[in-house]
Amino acid sequence: MFGLSVVSIAAANDKGRIMSEEATDCLDRRNFMIASIASAGASAALIAGAANAQEATAASADAEAGTAYTGDTIRGKKVVSALDVNDLEAGKRHLLYFQGVETPTGQHWYVSVTVAKGAKPGKRVVLTSGVHGDEMSSIHTVQTVMNQLDPVEMSGTVMAVTDVSRPALESMQRRWPNQGRGIDLIDMNREWPGNENGLTAANRHAGLLFNRLLRPNADVAIDFHTGTTGFEVSAFNIGEIGRPEVKAMLDLYPVGQILDMPKAAYPTVLHNAFLDAGIPAFAPEIGAARVLDPGMIELFVEGTMNVLKHHGIVAGPMGRTAEGMAVFVGNSGFPVLATAGGIVEHLVKLTDRVEPGQKLAIQRDSFGHVVAEYTSAVAGEVIGQRSDAMSEPGNPLVIVLFSKTVSDGVEVYPE
Repeated sequence: MFGLSVVSIAAANDKGRIMSEEATDCLDRRNFMIASIASAGASAALIAGAANAQEATAASADAEAGTAYTGDTIRGKKVVSALDVNDLEAGKRHLLYFQGVETPTGQHWYVSVTVAKGAKPGKRVVLTSGVHGDEMSSIHTVQTVMNQLDPVEMSGTVMAVTDVSRPALESMQRRWPNQGRGIDLIDMNREWPGNENGLTAANRHAGLLFNRLLRPNADVAIDFHTGTTGFEVSAFNIGEIGRPEVKAMLDLYPVGQILDMPKAAYPTVLHNAFLDAGIPAFAPEIGAARVLDPGMIELFVEGTMNVLKHHGIVAGPMGRTAEGMAVFVGNSGFPVLATAGGIVEHLVKLTDRVEPGQKLAIQRDSFGHVVAEYTSAVAGEVIGQRSDAMSEPGNPLVIVLFSKTVSDGVEVYPE
């Protein structure tokens, strides 16, 4: 899941009820924080500017160089530091490792690359997962799609990278553990398109992958996610329906919710980096973290195979799509935040339709007394819920997908 980035939220009153009229105060406080941080970042911008210039030169050179083999093998698979799928033999499946960022010991983080290279030319589709280390259903979805492909029968290429954030996956946690300036946890889905000369390992890793592996081999890209540890989401897609080429793909998934989020709101997530490079892209969300959800996985495998058929990469009739479904489209998410500590009891389920003032959850203390009640300030559908029963103040309990009609106000991006 794409974490919770709040542009403005409704705070809760002393009784725990969510009061939307307080959103303006929250927005003012956030703007004050941003202004304070901006002055502190001025000197860092000088360093970043020089690094960006070096990165642009390196990326250009790599794009012209094509595939670069390091000469190493891992478990019998060749290692590359740059890849051009046009260099690979057609009609075959290729298993490689990509050499990512260097570690403090001088080794590298490697990511697995599976390429199904069709016997005939055609579109190139890139499928990514594992940007967050606790998102298992997204990885399994991509693996299942790849296992269904027969390169001999394909026109075009499908490339899959299922372990983008390797250090996070090693401990099945959301963020990349970074040691560059003391222990830190970095959300890699706020680092794209990255910088090969950046100040953190995660940023450099993103730059290497985007410049040398992902962008050069993509005509279309899909970046798969799930909810995050402690917070599950429904089956939905994040994509700009105002882009016809994206909307056409979103309609090919048999899921009932779409978050229509403009690229400008969160420019540093992976699918938006693809959009900036002129590559149609979107992000599916597939249930809870740390587990496999077979029912949801099936929906997204079917939708992704539909996308491949839509682009002429594989043949065959379309599977289930959104046609005939009552798809709920919203452009914002309303977060209901805990105002007390205690055990949370949900009164609604994922995908439930809710109305303003409707009670969504209650919270009890250690004596079983109700210490807070939580209501919705908007009309919409439940798109996410806290799955951990215990909560402290400030934790998101529910996110309601809704359509806002003004440019300010609530704006939450569930990644």
